[in-house]
Amino acid sequence: MPLKDLPAEMRPREKLLARGGAALSDVELLALLLRTGLPGRGVFDLAEQVLAEFDGFAGLLRAQAGDLKRIKGLGPAKRAEIAAVIEMARRALAQPLRQQPVFDAPQKVKEYVALHLGARVQEVFAVLFLDGQHRLIELEVLFQGTLTQTSVYPREVVRQAMKHNAGAVILAHNHPSGVAEPSRADEFLTQTLKSALQLVDVRVLDHLVVGQGTVVSFAERGLL
Repeated sequence: MPLKDLPAEMRPREKLLARGGAALSDVELLALLLRTGLPGRGVFDLAEQVLAEFDGFAGLLRAQAGDLKRIKGLGPAKRAEIAAVIEMARRALAQPLRQQPVFDAPQKVKEYVALHLGARVQEVFAVLFLDGQHRLIELEVLFQGTLTQTSVYPREVVRQAMKHNAGAVILAHNHPSGVAEPSRADEFLTQTLKSALQLVDVRVLDHLVVGQGTVVSFAERGLL
């Protein structure tokens, strides 16, 4: 049934305005954003499929714009709207990291990195470049590999750190398998990059490994 044909008290927009966002189910929230369904298929069914495909909002917020093409019926306009919401969530998490030292909000750093890397099907290696007060300058994905490995070149990491005039960095990569446990290769790479960056007076504060629903910190494990 189209949203306009529902009784007023059952329409997501009216419910949200009258009772607040918490009164809406996940399907209703997404249906409000999508607005319309497909011929012969209501917007609630479409919203339910999207949430099922990405395992809820947590998975959807980690998705890349191209991932949304997997859902039949999500045209460019709907994909753009969802991608815009995802980007707003990422920027909202980035804002406090740009305004205060990252050590003041370690959980927000993990959430920010998970949003960027968590849903990727290939292994990627990213670096959070920080200023002298350890505030976020930029997150950049520098290398992308296969499902099992990424070739990371220390010279390029150093070059980008100098380009951003970074005083420190946080390294990050994902494990597409979903298991966030660091490997011996991850430990070796961390030490290699730490040594290379020390030559230009840039500290490695942490290395985050992103898995399915979890992020492991080298610093918290005492591996730095």
